[in-house]
Amino acid sequence: MKILIVGPSWVGDAVISQSLYKVIHLKSEDTTIDVLAPKWTIDIFERMAEVSETILAPFDHGDFKLKERAELGKRLKDKEYDQAIILPNSLKSSLVPFFADIPIRTGWKGEMRYFLLNDIRKLNKNTHPRMVDRFVALGLKDSDQLPSDIPYPTLLGNENNTYRLSESHGFPPNSLTPIISLCPGAEFGPSKRWPSEYYAEVAKEFLSKGWNVVLLGSLNDVPIGKEIEKYLPEELPMEALEYGDQKPNLNRPNSTQIHDTHFFNLIGKTKLVDAVDILKVSELVVSNDSGLMHIAASVDVPLIALYGPTSPEFTPPLSNKAKVIKKSEGFTKLRSGDLEGGYHQSLKDIKPKEVLAALSESES
Repeated sequence: MKILIVGPSWVGDAVISQSLYKVIHLKSEDTTIDVLAPKWTIDIFERMAEVSETILAPFDHGDFKLKERAELGKRLKDKEYDQAIILPNSLKSSLVPFFADIPIRTGWKGEMRYFLLNDIRKLNKNTHPRMVDRFVALGLKDSDQLPSDIPYPTLLGNENNTYRLSESHGFPPNSLTPIISLCPGAEFGPSKRWPSEYYAEVAKEFLSKGWNVVLLGSLNDVPIGKEIEKYLPEELPMEALEYGDQKPNLNRPNSTQIHDTHFFNLIGKTKLVDAVDILKVSELVVSNDSGLMHIAASVDVPLIALYGPTSPEFTPPLSNKAKVIKKSEGFTKLRSGDLEGGYHQSLKDIKPKEVLAALSESES
């Protein structure tokens, strides 16, 4: 069987969708899975062992472009797909499979897609409460129950790329110096972000223990990285403290130029696949609810995931090594909090001391 997946438009959702591909392959290893994806997520699908081919969807967020979608669909006819599974709920996401004449076109009911889909599913939010449940259900028969043990995403790493990044940015991935990666950005603005000064407190604590601290994020997050740097001193005392099971290093210098030795602000300097490889060699990760959080979960590293107004019940980090910290109840789509800088009170209430304690537990 040959299946075309119309992939999600957001990085986190793209990572989560791998659980669907794993379930399809568990049912039939001979199934071929191709993914149609936008340019900003396509590299993620190329790191999934279950995906045979990635196909670029040359459309930006919000683009309808009926003519271009029709032309792309007609070009895909020759691939002779047996089924299309459309993960987004929009009408425009259903156009390419329709014009490709794919005989079975599966998706959730939404945006009046009756004419474009012929295997329309009606969502029951009680039986499918999470995003991953909804993705996986589309790979099953409508009457089938969800598996009790939905497999988690597992993005592949690339050691050659890791070494390239090490050489170009100066951090040693396989040294005795451990790495903690901090992912302080969030796509929907400051209401989903833990404050920059709090991230700086975590960075200072780990720098004082001789760890490498790496900041990761997109070009949009560059100002956040600069804010964090602003809170860091140029020199930091290297205190000989015990940290978990780590013994004090009595041979450390009294201070170090942290910007030259252990601190690496790579925000805006890496591609998405580079972030996969850096997170994979990290010993610990702290992240807001973001695409990078889901990537960190998928590479099986200890992760502290910080949630504010969004819901870990709907899109949790899919990992046995992830710990969620959340101070508020429920879910809201607020893109700006009511505090100075647009922060949300629930994230402001998560203090660095609590995150450091969680990191200590994860490390041990």
